[in-house]
Amino acid sequence: MFCSTIIPTVARPVLSRAVQSVLDQGFEDEPFEVIVVNDSGQDLPPAPWQQDPRVRVISTQRRERSVARNTGAAVARGRYLHFLDDDDWLMPGALQGFYALSKAKPEADWLYGSSQLVDRQGKALIQLHHELDGNCFVQVMAGEWLPLQSSLIKASAFFAAGGFNPFISSTEDVDLCRRIVLRGPVAGMRQVVATIGMGEEGSTTNPYRAQSSEGSRRAREAILHEPGAWRRLRASAKGAEWQGRVVRIYFTSCIWNLRHRFIFTAGSRFFAGFFSLLTAGRWFVSSGFWKGITRSYTSHTFIKGFQEAGLPVQT
Repeated sequence: MFCSTIIPTVARPVLSRAVQSVLDQGFEDEPFEVIVVNDSGQDLPPAPWQQDPRVRVISTQRRERSVARNTGAAVARGRYLHFLDDDDWLMPGALQGFYALSKAKPEADWLYGSSQLVDRQGKALIQLHHELDGNCFVQVMAGEWLPLQSSLIKASAFFAAGGFNPFISSTEDVDLCRRIVLRGPVAGMRQVVATIGMGEEGSTTNPYRAQSSEGSRRAREAILHEPGAWRRLRASAKGAEWQGRVVRIYFTSCIWNLRHRFIFTAGSRFFAGFFSLLTAGRWFVSSGFWKGITRSYTSHTFIKGFQEAGLPVQT
């Protein structure tokens, strides 16, 4: 089976649109399936898509999205996993585009397409056209976002990375991407493959932002503990700014660990950052290198999206 689309839901009415957007793909090269994980704690209202043999419905008991997604992944039969929220939808031809990309880039653990962002009333905002390929570990560690809705992930890579971390709220997708990209390459296409709703209205994202930020920071620290993280960061740093970003990642980690009194870890992070600084070579005299060290990161993809839409850049 080519892929399994996993849709966690709390029984919102828009679920039917999400499911139907996958079923209506017209993709016939290989089988695919839709796994709806009902995390609402109650039965789903009857809908025609529930009779489609390509759909399975399983239930979890209000365990949040990470557990629901992991549960869906555990029973999935596809070589690739696709995680779609119940208020987003897949664009026509998306699976065909992904299938062609998987044939062209069989080594990639994470496949992605472009995304159309809309507000909660369905009004188009901006499009995200990522320009990430191969080893892009420093880019995702710095803050680039590859939406799950617009991505297919190799099932083998998903489980090797440990799946979603249920102890992280609202940034579990970012954490998963970082852990997968630490180990393997990505490949993308410009085709718009998914429409993604943005904004807090009607969102099920955990509202406890401070707790979410701390959990995300701890998860980021755990990734930096992984064997080979420094080497992969340096290998992915193509250009002056990205070389500087490697230094910044370790120096900011050093500061965080000092604040939390993790003295030995702070020392290790300082050494990694300082060594990256000393071995920067020709990048050391570049203004881009020092920009990467001294300035916080604003997603290049979002900047281009706002510029292409003729909107002021939001940071």
